Amino acid sequence: MTTHALTLSANDTVLDRLNHQWHERGLQLFMVIVLAHWAEHLTQAVQVYALDWSRPEARGLLGLYFPWMVQSETLHYGYAIVMLTAIWVLRRGFEGRSYTWWMISFWIQFWHHIEHAILQGQAIVGENLFGAPAPVSLVQLWIPRVELHLFYNTIVFIPMMIGMYYHMFPPAGEEAEARCSCAVRPPREVREAMAA
Repeated sequence: MTTHALTLSANDTVLDRLNHQWHERGLQLFMVIVLAHWAEHLTQAVQVYALDWSRPEARGLLGLYFPWMVQSETLHYGYAIVMLTAIWVLRRGFEGRSYTWWMISFWIQFWHHIEHAILQGQAIVGENLFGAPAPVSLVQLWIPRVELHLFYNTIVFIPMMIGMYYHMFPPAGEEAEARCSCAVRPPREVREAMAA
């Protein structure tokens, strides 16, 4: 097991700082974005299943006030890229089991991003796959869009949360690997370095 330098030098990049002293704040900001997106998908599901709205009417909360948001493939693709990028950028702050789960989330999000890229490509070209009336992703051929994207966000979110759990509560033997103050009880060396 290797230990990492707990202090940063003046030459460290923003990326280094995001995975060390700013890691906790970076994860908090990322979680606000993720949870807001989740709220939109859950609201849309409630509108379809509990309120019995038609799918075109079920646009989530923001979509009620800004209908173009739900119809914009560029916005959806942009969010998929933000998610993919944030998971990738923040990965170096994770170690051991937390890293494994975080990267499982990354690879699932990578596929989710491919699905959005397919949708975005159809919107740009103006030609939908399989003669569909609207852009369609591959898995969407079998699962309707509302359910599919709720599913995708769920299967990205679950390993992300497991990774964050192991990051905050490192298993025995992995405590010394912590590079940041995210752990609820970070090792003494990390606490001392973060206080300096």
